[in-house]
Amino acid sequence: MTQTKFGVLLVNLGTPEAPTPQAVKKYLAEFLSDIRVVDTPRLLWWPILNLVILPLRSPRVSKLYKAVWMEEGSPLMVYSRRQQKALAERLPGTPVELAMSYGKPGMKEPIEKLLAQGVTKMVVLPLYPQYSCSTSAAVFDGVARVLKSQRRLPSMSFIRDYATHPAYISALKASIERSFAQHGEPDRLVLSFHGIPKRFVAEGDDYEQRCRDTVQALTDALQLPSGKIMLTFQSRFGREPWLTPYTDETLKGLPAQGVKHIQILCPGFAADCLETLEEIKGENREIFIHAGGERFEYIDALNDQPEHIDLLQQLVTQHF
Repeated sequence: MTQTKFGVLLVNLGTPEAPTPQAVKKYLAEFLSDIRVVDTPRLLWWPILNLVILPLRSPRVSKLYKAVWMEEGSPLMVYSRRQQKALAERLPGTPVELAMSYGKPGMKEPIEKLLAQGVTKMVVLPLYPQYSCSTSAAVFDGVARVLKSQRRLPSMSFIRDYATHPAYISALKASIERSFAQHGEPDRLVLSFHGIPKRFVAEGDDYEQRCRDTVQALTDALQLPSGKIMLTFQSRFGREPWLTPYTDETLKGLPAQGVKHIQILCPGFAADCLETLEEIKGENREIFIHAGGERFEYIDALNDQPEHIDLLQQLVTQHF
């Protein structure tokens, strides 16, 4: 009887290879070409993407990346590599590879590395705590495309999400409590999730509910008074309605309501990246302070904190 050999594929969204207009354009072109992300009919979308969005957004976004770029590279890649290394150390003898849905490393090379090491069961862990068709489902698509060319397929466990997993909630709770201990308890704790079009939810995506499930589980764990925690959605794109309330508009209005001190966490991001470091820690901080807010603290993503690696280990080993 053939012995099962397990392998782990961690997958995150992706990042440009450099904070330059050319690298950002290449990355955005791949990302925004995925029909899971933008489902506008291709004949209409291609001219908009290639003639308007990419030429205008690439230089501007590259400047934002430069502002958060770390010595070792893009924050998302740096923290994802650290997660990969830390998880591999917890799983001796089990190969752990990192892939990105867009950019490098793509799906093909990491999956082929696992198969070349004799992996017969692959555990795929998209690093998205809350399922969405635009993220987790895109990972499924990418894995399927690679395996389509393989003669011999491994068994596969696909971890859909982990929005209320006890170890996830515990890691978030510990991170928040450390921030409270350092900065004092704020007037409001804001939990900002990446948004998606409302239409996606109407068509069956349960992302909004999974975000609310996380907020409820975290509220119960923290035992904070009702109204102390706020759920918002950030990073909207395009003209159609996205999930509300919007993070930027919420922060702009809070000081007028007497909320002068906030702390903000982005539970949907497994690693800090442009959307957390530039958009929330930078841009949204300025919005809040300019509107009359006095104290703003951003709580880091779980990144490679030990509690986060505990969670990743539990998620994958339950399939071993």
